[in-house]
Amino acid sequence: MPAGMKPLEKFLKKQTTALTRAGGFVGGVADKASGGTGASRRRASLSRVVPFFRETSPESGQAREVFSPDSEDPPSWPSAAGTGLVTVPCSANGSGSGSGSGGGDVRSPSLSSDEQSSEASLITETGGGGGGGGGTPLPPDTPDNLTLCVLDSVAGRRHAHCTETLLDDFMLTHPIFLTADRLQQVLLQQFSLETEGEGGGREAGGERRGGGETDGESEGVMDAAERKQAVLNVAFRYLDTYRELLQEEGERSNSFPKELYLCAVQELSQHPELVEDVLKLQRWTEILNCPSDEEKESRRKQVRPLFRHFRRIDACLQPREAFRGSDEIFCRVYTPDHSYVTIRSRLSCRVGEILALVREKLQYSEDQPVLPGNLILVAVTSAGEKAVFRPSDEAVFTTLGVNTHLFACEPSELETLLPLPEEIHWTPGDSKLHDMSAEEVANQLVVFDWELFSCVHEVEFVCYVFHGEQSRWRPLNLELVLQRCSEVQHWVATEILQCQSLPKRVQLLRKFIKIAALCKQQQDLLSFLAVVLGLDNPAVNRLRLTWEGLPGKFRKQFQQFESIADPSRNHKSYRDLITSLRPPLIPFTPLLLKDLTFLHESCKTFHGELVNFEKMHKVADMVRIIRRYRSSQLAMDTETSPSHLQTKAYVRQLQVIDNQNLLFDMSCKLEPKDT
Repeated sequence: MPAGMKPLEKFLKKQTTALTRAGGFVGGVADKASGGTGASRRRASLSRVVPFFRETSPESGQAREVFSPDSEDPPSWPSAAGTGLVTVPCSANGSGSGSGSGGGDVRSPSLSSDEQSSEASLITETGGGGGGGGGTPLPPDTPDNLTLCVLDSVAGRRHAHCTETLLDDFMLTHPIFLTADRLQQVLLQQFSLETEGEGGGREAGGERRGGGETDGESEGVMDAAERKQAVLNVAFRYLDTYRELLQEEGERSNSFPKELYLCAVQELSQHPELVEDVLKLQRWTEILNCPSDEEKESRRKQVRPLFRHFRRIDACLQPREAFRGSDEIFCRVYTPDHSYVTIRSRLSCRVGEILALVREKLQYSEDQPVLPGNLILVAVTSAGEKAVFRPSDEAVFTTLGVNTHLFACEPSELETLLPLPEEIHWTPGDSKLHDMSAEEVANQLVVFDWELFSCVHEVEFVCYVFHGEQSRWRPLNLELVLQRCSEVQHWVATEILQCQSLPKRVQLLRKFIKIAALCKQQQDLLSFLAVVLGLDNPAVNRLRLTWEGLPGKFRKQFQQFESIADPSRNHKSYRDLITSLRPPLIPFTPLLLKDLTFLHESCKTFHGELVNFEKMHKVADMVRIIRRYRSSQLAMDTETSPSHLQTKAYVRQLQVIDNQNLLFDMSCKLEPKDT
């Protein structure tokens, strides 16, 4: 990650209503010197989304101080009655009367009453979020006991009125408090309990309920058949929710359905009613097994376009597929003299493995007569900022910035690393965009954004915010969506600032405003706001002569777009807009992560050994909102005319300048300050 920018999670921890203040990304010197932690290098893709999250209020012009969880004396958050665990607002009007009994509202200490009302709508912009209706979340308990409560619910003995929501809550959020390995272990143990073990189960149930269960309540204890069917139902839901991610893990994940299948086969003589479930388990073992030879060969041959300098036209025109950690990609790793070696690597491999491949390549290179000693891997941005990776860091490729490249060097050569020449210099000239219609460009932006957004597994949002580097599953596809958001912003600024002719710049300004309007009309709020933020870039915003040449109709329209990007009152304008839309739609993904992070930082996950399951319910509600956005399929464009393919290729491999200092220099050359 670019070392001159603060990592995303630091912004999100220190600010509950905005990610950055105006001009935000400074510092990071300590991380640069030490190489930074793995977690601090992730989130680079969001680091350029500055204006939308500025802390300064347009009315007051002053930045507000907000609570930082890193401070020594954090404020006392409201707590759920009797548990000491905080909850979050669950009704749009801020009443806090939603799903938890006795739950208090979480409020940012710096919010006004209007902002608090808007903050309360954070969870409920869809009016309930789907997932089987509402219901009271489980009370705080240990992770293992929560699993047993879910089994009780699935068996219809407890919480029967909210079984679907409860099961969905548990499946979407269990990685936060219970590892997949432990969940599998508990399920296998519960399935294998014998009939005579029901007394033990009843005892465990009494302990789980805090010893307050009456004799009448003991009737809710499951018999052996109910328990086994409940375990199988939960196992099927787990396998279905994480199917793509489990397929990625191969034999490691396939051992669970295999073991459960063998146990179930042994029980068929005593419980013949399990025969359909046994057959279903058998199918799951086949699904999670290694893909067929044809699938393997197809995936091996497929070009996986990830980096700008390897995006071939034929590859970028193909529909995007979800990236997996085992996917092999080609990557250039540069040396201090800007020569490079091309390596073939798994997307999720460790930095140590990358360096070993580089070392092997250099060993046979004629340009490198002396084999380097101790190599380090460094990310160098177009602005010259550097971040050193640790050998144990994984999946670093998707965390790179738009124009960030990997360098391998000895530690003594770190200070000599410079950006590639093509990232420093720029060539003025007319843009290809002049020859393309705004409608066609907007359509291609929407189609590509939908492809990227559809590739993101819903659990990636949870892993990104709650686990970071320690997550079992890397949010590879989510990081690429965030990188795309940054890319579109800088594309807008680059195209305008490279144009030397004032009339043509005005034409580009009009075209971009029209593109933003069309993206908004097609409910692609990701590109819509990215284009608006690109036009709001200080290097573009200062072009007084260019903006004065814009017709009044377009100025008024852009002012309306700016009001939607206004972060005041917790982005109320944006939230009002997205609430009025119906699926399919593409949300502004950085704000989804900001909301999840606010929820994470304002509520305790654990109180001692007890899990705050009401928090898990709120997290799952937000994931269901994301699921709802994709509940309908976007109509994809299939035209294949030459001009159409040319526009499609252009949109999918944007050439941008992401060095803000360079952009500002370009702006001053176009319209010097004294003009």
